[in-house]
Amino acid sequence: MYPNLPSLNSLKVFDAAARLGSFKKAAEELFITPTAVSHQIKSLEETLGSQLFERKTRAIQLTEEGRLLAETTSRAFQQLAAAIGEIANSNRVIAVSTTSSFAALWLVPHLERFYQKHPGIEISISTGEQIDDIERDRHIDVAIRYGEFDPKAKNSTRLITESVGMYATRNYLANITDLEQAQLLETKWINQSLTPFSWKSLLGDFNKNLTIRQYDQEYHVIQAALASQGIALVSSLLIQNALQNRWLLPYKSTAIKQKAEGLSYYAVIPGRNINNKQVSVFLDWLLEEIE
Repeated sequence: MYPNLPSLNSLKVFDAAARLGSFKKAAEELFITPTAVSHQIKSLEETLGSQLFERKTRAIQLTEEGRLLAETTSRAFQQLAAAIGEIANSNRVIAVSTTSSFAALWLVPHLERFYQKHPGIEISISTGEQIDDIERDRHIDVAIRYGEFDPKAKNSTRLITESVGMYATRNYLANITDLEQAQLLETKWINQSLTPFSWKSLLGDFNKNLTIRQYDQEYHVIQAALASQGIALVSSLLIQNALQNRWLLPYKSTAIKQKAEGLSYYAVIPGRNINNKQVSVFLDWLLEEIE
């Protein structure tokens, strides 16, 4: 019916190599050898009578013909994946990439509520502070990111803009009368592109004789506060569970505001999943639950 089409397997290999910009990475994604990738590409080029890649010493680059084919295979495989995902009636696993702190302190504690509403969908979580290229990495269905939200960003949805507050255990607060007596806890971001939020920026001129300890994860800051090691300056979103259980209490000071606006959590969906019903269900639940 389609006599001019090359084999689907060669097109799949080409799509991976074009998307990842590497025969080696394509081989890793497809669980084949780089040599097999090279043979498939060469066979496809011979079938089409056109060179699709310029081979350089340590890199490959798409030719004009290669770019045209890459745009077409990308759309075709995205549409195919979306259709198959929509038709499938078996359990759907949604792969979610997010930060370690958000996963540990908010997402995992709330997931049981998602499963009760949607027992046919499983959530697989991977964590890290790097920003994954979700258009290229087909192992990620949704990314939940933290930072400055750009409303013009493609396929992005703001979940919440956090407020930042000060929290400690009841026992710790009972033994201090002012901030100069306290051990102050804060996060020093691994991702240096994030706007820093620190005790010194919050306190302004009132920052002399203070003892400040830094951690590179909000999760660690909250754990230190739970261990009665000081007053944590952290997201009011991530502290919800500890507040509800009365493990931590807000610290009130006349010298500073109780809370200030922080950064945003937002979801990013790759183009191939825009029409995926299970992903849409998860995003709708996130918006409802986080509010």
